[in-house]
Amino acid sequence: MSLNTSLLISILMALLIVRALRRFLDLPTRIPRLNALLTYIWVPGAALTLLATVFRWRTDQLDELYMLFVLASVLLVLARLRDYRPARTLLLALAPYVVYSAIELVLAVTGRELMKRYDDIFETSQGFALIWLITFVFIARSQKKTLEAERLLREEETKAKERIEAQNAELERLVAERTATLTTQAEELQQALTELKTTQAQLIQAEKMASLGELTAGIAHEIQNPLNFVTNFSDVSTELVSELEEEQQKPQRDAELEADLLADLKQNLQKINHHGQRAASIVRGMLEHSRASSGERQPTDINLLADEYLRLAYHGLRAKNKSFNATLHTDFDMSLGKVEAVSQDLGRVLLNLFTNAFYAVQKRKEMQPSINGYMPTVSVITRRGPDDTVEVRVRDNGTGMPEGVQQKIFQPFFTTKPTGEGTGLGLSLSYDIVTKGHGGTLSVETQEGEYTEFIISLPA
Repeated sequence: MSLNTSLLISILMALLIVRALRRFLDLPTRIPRLNALLTYIWVPGAALTLLATVFRWRTDQLDELYMLFVLASVLLVLARLRDYRPARTLLLALAPYVVYSAIELVLAVTGRELMKRYDDIFETSQGFALIWLITFVFIARSQKKTLEAERLLREEETKAKERIEAQNAELERLVAERTATLTTQAEELQQALTELKTTQAQLIQAEKMASLGELTAGIAHEIQNPLNFVTNFSDVSTELVSELEEEQQKPQRDAELEADLLADLKQNLQKINHHGQRAASIVRGMLEHSRASSGERQPTDINLLADEYLRLAYHGLRAKNKSFNATLHTDFDMSLGKVEAVSQDLGRVLLNLFTNAFYAVQKRKEMQPSINGYMPTVSVITRRGPDDTVEVRVRDNGTGMPEGVQQKIFQPFFTTKPTGEGTGLGLSLSYDIVTKGHGGTLSVETQEGEYTEFIISLPA
């Protein structure tokens, strides 16, 4: 093989080595300047080839000299990358072969006899250097694969971490938006609740004023009687005073007549006082009904309360409809004694039940005018109940209720009355007053077209 051919083969091998080294160690990224210089690794080989051609050199060591230069350049690159584990391994792998090649080249130039004498030793050393080189090249390749796997794992972990951070950021954004939305909704709900409470208070006041209207009509009738008595006895008393003054002006006064006149006057004044107190008690009852309840329970005569509100409700309805008449039936247990209750609140409950009862019998009378012998009747019964309780039963023989209405009767805003005749809060408020305010029960028994009976049960 000619010298030029050997050099050309060496140059080709050098280019292949540089290419492999670039790919294996990623030289363009790690050491870009030195990588650029390696592009010209063929220049020294080409120069030696040109010189050998011009000067007609016949030595066999030029290609070995060029390869030694190439290996030295590779060692320089590996030394620069010694922090990279595969590069250190390749440096360790190549160093013995480079040392052997340098010694062989020196001896080939200066002492061929020595090489021939120790030819076996040099061949063994060359084989050892090659085996060492190949072994460590495989080790470096394994290290690179391990490092590449670790790098890919780190990159995957980094990407996963970035994805998690992005997801966390998105979640935080969504949470912030949701929190802002919930805060807005909470404020809107709070405002709606405030408005609802205001509306509720207004409706309760409207129901209270409606019951007060029913009460006022009855009171107007009830208070008329004692006021008539007061007026009549006042007129009679005025006449008695005039007679007494005339008697006193006579020369001969009749002491017995004066005594009779004074006795009659005193009796009239007592009756005026009695009926005045009656009128005052009716007014006080109306004021107690209209004012806000204190919520304090006091001993209350259930019989007296039920009788009073029964008549007030009846006269209230008659004040609106003069043609309406009904039979009032009372059956009071006089042994009940007084019950701890809030009289104003319990009075509202009774007034509501009585008003509903009279409304029911009036509607039945209007719907079935042709029924012979039908007499609207509302009754109230008080008695001892089971488990040491006091029962107040309000019964009417009116229209009754179907089962569907019975199940909803105590629901707020539910009413069977036409629009404008009821708020639907009367029985709901009555139920709350009895159950929550007094710890009792309020139930209903009814048969459609026959009767309705509300039963109040209070702790004795």
